[in-house]
Order: sequence, then C-alpha cells, then structure tokens
Amino acid sequence: MNGTFSVRIYRLTIMVITGWACMSLPHTAWCLDVTQPLPTERRATVSLADAAVRALQNNLDISISRQNRESRLADIIIEQSKFDPNLSINGQYNRTVNPLNRPVFGGTGDLLGQITTFDQRNHSLTLDAQTNLITGGNLDVNYSPARNSVNQNVARGFLFNPAWTGGLAFTFTQPLLRNAGIAINKTFIKVAQNNAIVEQHVFRDRVMTVITSVEQTYWEVVFANDNLKVAQAALKAAEELLAANRAKTKAGVMSIVDVLQAEAAVASRVEQVLVAEKAIRDQEDQLRRLLNPGEEDLRQDVRLTPVDPPVTVLEPLSLQEAIDTAIEQRPEITQAKKNVETGELNKQFARNQLLPTLSLQGTIGLAGLGGDYGESFTRNFSGDFYNYGAGLVLSYPLGNRAAVNTYSKRKLEAQNAEVALANVRQQIIVGIREAVRRVQTDFKRIETTRSARIMAEKQLQAEQERLKVGLSTTRFVLEFQRDLATAQGNELRAIVDYNKSLSNLSRHKATTLDRYHLELS
Repeated sequence: MNGTFSVRIYRLTIMVITGWACMSLPHTAWCLDVTQPLPTERRATVSLADAAVRALQNNLDISISRQNRESRLADIIIEQSKFDPNLSINGQYNRTVNPLNRPVFGGTGDLLGQITTFDQRNHSLTLDAQTNLITGGNLDVNYSPARNSVNQNVARGFLFNPAWTGGLAFTFTQPLLRNAGIAINKTFIKVAQNNAIVEQHVFRDRVMTVITSVEQTYWEVVFANDNLKVAQAALKAAEELLAANRAKTKAGVMSIVDVLQAEAAVASRVEQVLVAEKAIRDQEDQLRRLLNPGEEDLRQDVRLTPVDPPVTVLEPLSLQEAIDTAIEQRPEITQAKKNVETGELNKQFARNQLLPTLSLQGTIGLAGLGGDYGESFTRNFSGDFYNYGAGLVLSYPLGNRAAVNTYSKRKLEAQNAEVALANVRQQIIVGIREAVRRVQTDFKRIETTRSARIMAEKQLQAEQERLKVGLSTTRFVLEFQRDLATAQGNELRAIVDYNKSLSNLSRHKATTLDRYHLELS
C-alpha cells in the first residue's frame, strides 16, 4: 500500500506541474487543445505508373536534358549550313569629273586657258553566288552588268555612249590532297550527328534515372505507411496491456510495477508512432519534389496516398539474359560506341591534314558590249568575247608540327574511346550481376522475415497466455510485443527492398521505360 500511495503522490505532482505549465505557457505542445478539430487534409491517390508519367512531364532535370538534346540537333544543321550557297548583291553609282590634258576634238584657242572636263558616270550591279561543295571545292558565279557614260564633248572616240557592258564569270577551286573528298568534308557533320545521338541517349538515361528515383521513393512511401500501421498496432497492444494491468492492480492481483512498465511501453510506442508519421510526411515530400508540380503546388499541404501494393512473388530471373539485354539497351553502350566512331572520324580528319595543300583552280568568263542592256546581254552570251584559265596551287608548312601533333593527339583520343567502351561493358556486367544477386537476396529476406514474424506472433500469443495464468510478467510480454513489431517492420522492409531491387535491376537492364510502355519524343 505504501508503494501505491507513493505512485499516487508522484502522479498528482506531475498533474500539478503540467497544469501550472499550461497556465503559464498556454502555447506549448503539452497544452494543445485536443477538443479543437484538426484542419482538414487534402489527399490525393497516386499510382506508380501515374507518378512515372508525371515525373516525365514535369521533372526539371528531364527538361534540361531535353533542351540539351535539341541543342545537339541544332549543331547538325549548323555543320550542314556550311555548304549552303551564299548570294550577294552589290549596286554602285560612281561619277568622276577630271581635267583632261587635251582639248575638245576640233576645239581652238589657248590650250593653257582651256581645260577640258572629262565627266564619266557609271551605274553597276554585281550579282555573286558562291557555295562550298561537299567535295571540298568552291564554286563562284559572278554576273556584273554596268552602264557607262561620258560627256558628249569628249565622247567622239567611243562606239557607244552610253555603253552597256556585261560580265559573267565562273570560278572553280578544288583541293586535290588536303581537305579533298566527300568523306573528309562530311567529318564534322557526322561528328555532330554522333553527338546528337549521344545526347539522345543521355536524355534517355536521365529519364530512366528520374523514373527509378520515383519508384524508389514511391516504395519508401509505401513502407512508411505500412510501418505506421505496425507502430499503431504496437501502441494499441501496449494500451490494452496497460488497461488489463490497471484492472488487475485495482483488484490487488498485480503489482504497480507492472502498471509502470506498461505505461512506459505506451509512451515509447507513442514516440514510435510520431516518428513513423513524420517519416511518411518526409517521404511524401520527396515524392512530390520528384513529380515537380510547381512551386505553388509544392507549397500546398497535399498528402499522397500510394495505391499500388508491392510485389511479393519471385519474378523469373536469368543472369545471362539480363546481361545481354543490358549490353543491347544501356545508353552508356551506345554513347561509348558513338564516342569510338567520333574518335575514328577525328583521327582520319587529322591524318588528312598531314597532306600538302594542292588545289586546282579554273575560271571562265564571258563579256558583252552594247548601246543598251538587251544588246549587251545578247552579246554577253554570244561566245564572241571570253577568257579562261586554269592552274595549280601548292603549299606546305615546313615541319607541319601543328598537324603532326594534332594527329598524335587524335590517335590517343581514339584509343581512349575504345578502352572506355570496354570499361563500360565490364561495369555493366558487374552491375547486372550485383543487381540480380540483390533481387535474389531480398526475396529470400522476405521469406526469412516472414518466418520470423510468424514465430514472433506465436511467441507473443504464448506469453500472453502464460501471463493470464500468472506464469509470466508484464516485462516479458512487452519484450515479445516489441519483438513482434520489429519482426513486422523487418518483413515490411524486406518486401519494399525487394521491390526497390526489381526497380534497380530494370534500371541496370535499361528496361525502365518498357515497364510503363513509355516512348520518348
């Protein structure tokens, strides 16, 4: 009775202290008014497939990667545009008024006192079309009609005044050694195409990474919700034991120590429930961030409720099939192969730059003259007035050190690309083997943790029966309750880890998108 009295005094003291604290500090967590209704929570259900699609649509990392891909596609057009024709138009008007060191034809008078003026006016238009050829050459077409007139008093020696002239010229330049040939001149177009393909696979890799993160976080939300249920069940069991112990203590058949032990267990279980609830909110926020609904929506307190249950059956696994699939589909393989191809292209181009510059140059021109534009144009194409020429131009830098060292550098880069490809293949194989083992191990953990949970249930049930007949104590029952909660949590963790392992294996096999029938645009 003395023990019971002491406990009552202790409880009364705690109540007095708590009441004083509430009056003095009414806003503390201890003094929350539980009679006030909690604010209504907004809830939204989300499936795993829906979460994957939303992440694909809204994720910022994916948006950045998509823009990088578009930038690489633009690089192809930039390289191709180097062979686009260029048209230029130049219109000129010129007037020249000069003194002439001779008199007007037929003129008389003091030669020194009479300075003859030569007044010439010129209207010209130049049309020039130039293009770089895929062979490495250059073609230029130039057409330049013009009108010339002089003052009449000095124009007696001209056939036409005004006179119309026309000139049509074709100029062709073709390298024969350095920068010669279609393959060499398409090098950087192919490099840009390879870079675009690499960026496309970088984009695909980023998408799979984001979706895998969504899957992993989704299963953590599932675990957090189920773990809360375990914590709540453990709290309920502890509360039931506390109520039973209080009844027995009141009846005088149980010690107050058992009540205190049960009360301590209830307090501990409450703390576990609080931690479990926080874990849910934390994981929900992580999932919402991956879905990236926008900052304003992210500020809203919306609860996410997963609807897809985790898989608990062993999916068929074939190590060799998984390796073959990964080697065929992993973006890193394609990237490494394109890097090898790009390295070889750059090496071939650098080798070409070791050659001397030898160019063939040829030109042909037509000329015309008339009293008007039509006459000049007709005579321009009559073939009566022409010029042509051809020649070779050779140049070679002594030593050519820049080209020699660039070629050596490109050879090393090509070799490194091949080594990188082999390294990527090895890493993928090792990663697949590890991922397969992880799936197998986590499934075995489900089986073992399930057995452990069943045994914990049986042990608790047996110990509760022993307590009823006085053959056990509250402490032992509480220990078995704790063991059961631990076993249940371990089983949940094993199930979630198994589903995360399946997600990880799909990521290693590069089949993540296939699971949701997603195609990238």
